Amino acid sequence: MIGDNRGVDQYAAAGVDTHEADRGVGALVEVLSAIDVGRPSRTVPLPGHYASVVRVADNLGIALATDSVGSKVIVAEQLQRFDTIGIDCVAMNVNDLICVGAEPIALLDYIAVERAEEAMLRELAVGLRAGAELAGVEIPGGEVCQVPEVLRGHPSPYGFDLVGSAFGTVALDAIVDGSKCRPGDTLIGLPASGVHSNGLTLARRVLEDEPELLLEPTAIYVRAIVELLRSGLSVHGLAHITGGGVLNLLRIGDGVGYEISDPLPVTPVFELIAERGQIAPTEMWEVFNMGCGFCVIVAAEAGDAAVALLGAHHPGTAVIGRLTADGGRISVPGLGLSGDAGGLTQAA
Repeated sequence: MIGDNRGVDQYAAAGVDTHEADRGVGALVEVLSAIDVGRPSRTVPLPGHYASVVRVADNLGIALATDSVGSKVIVAEQLQRFDTIGIDCVAMNVNDLICVGAEPIALLDYIAVERAEEAMLRELAVGLRAGAELAGVEIPGGEVCQVPEVLRGHPSPYGFDLVGSAFGTVALDAIVDGSKCRPGDTLIGLPASGVHSNGLTLARRVLEDEPELLLEPTAIYVRAIVELLRSGLSVHGLAHITGGGVLNLLRIGDGVGYEISDPLPVTPVFELIAERGQIAPTEMWEVFNMGCGFCVIVAAEAGDAAVALLGAHHPGTAVIGRLTADGGRISVPGLGLSGDAGGLTQAA
């Protein structure tokens, strides 16, 4: 018997309604996709993907991605620790960019602050530099904006927001868009370093007395994935596991499903969040990465070689499942979880 055991949607109760947000994004995209520039569009159609690609030459595309660190800035403010969150900013952008097979080359940052304090900005720069070096990108420019009427810190006057835009290059005939995904393909998981930069509104609410558990920087997967793409192995899909948890996989491929038969070990912080917040497994796996920060889809015969290559960069990398012919469906049999893009349910 299958039942919807989600109970109270704790993320919505914390102030983030992901379903409403999806509708809002849909409305935004509907308008922006109708922009008339007076010439044929240079945008490569990649609906629902992590990054965009714009054609600039016969076989050359510029890949673009923009993201922020969300409410993780509040954790940094509370702890007065600003020297790592720049890593998160770089990670959230470059990890999206590589999902289309691009090699990141640069990032621009936007820092909005309540007060332009030298020591805090220096610490933010330390993190941005560390992230850039991990990803192999330059930061040739950016913007610092003082907006005390817009931002109020936790505590004041340390309020800030941190946003990045990443740029990379990709050969148009080498874009990884999921179109090669087939039932029977191997699904590989790369370990997360912690909560990363998604679900922090809910996580902070649950762990309000232990915010230090949430500040661990987001893992950066660029060097591993770029090496994989250059290896000649048959890479069919790439997925950054961010907000939406395992449902992110359903953005990749058409007419395929996902069976996660051997998930990576769940990071202890998620067990703590679930226990203290009394959050159902369905919601945990829809909101958080649950220990798996990135997924790679390869042809079945390439599985072992891909795991060895990726594991050299990210120990603990392993085959976590396979693709199925059950299009648009995802399951974690060991936990009794299954569902589609609309959400997960758990066997009663």
